[in-house]
Amino acid sequence: MRILGIDPGLQTTGFGVIDADGPRLAYVASGTIKTSGVAVGDLPARLKILFDGIREVSARYQPQCAAVEIVFVNVNPQSTLLLGQARGAALAALVSGDLPVSEYTAVQMKKAIAGHGQAKKEQIQAMVQRLLNLPGQPGKDAADALGLAIMHAHARITFDAMSRSTTLQRRQHAQFKGSRTY
Repeated sequence: MRILGIDPGLQTTGFGVIDADGPRLAYVASGTIKTSGVAVGDLPARLKILFDGIREVSARYQPQCAAVEIVFVNVNPQSTLLLGQARGAALAALVSGDLPVSEYTAVQMKKAIAGHGQAKKEQIQAMVQRLLNLPGQPGKDAADALGLAIMHAHARITFDAMSRSTTLQRRQHAQFKGSRTY
């Protein structure tokens, strides 16, 4: 299964694509979509760049599903609102391509990748490099996106096992606390 991970941001959105075959993971691609070429105050143009960029990545790599980071309230409410709009553009781009989307918190991803929820960006980069056997460390935003894809690959195995052992529908059985699947 090919999985696209998205780490949304208004200035820089990270993406990471992996192939998952059971517990085996293979790196496909990663990078960032930057909106720095647009004036800071031109929010609609920035959101269009993110939407178009994610649609392009999805069309190029043909993932079967996507994982996106859930945004929580930061110290600055205005920053949280802007980040939420960037996240909305990412979600709209994914679902407009008929991709199933799962959402995970940053803490869930950090626990899955580094073993604890307070891992620093450098630790996530190092662990993603190690897990995917990369020759070098990916950028911070790309590493977070790859971490989300890796986490979803492992969570998907758990969800599939749970759905085989119960007659309940996927949306009705217990999910990881705080995550969402649509």
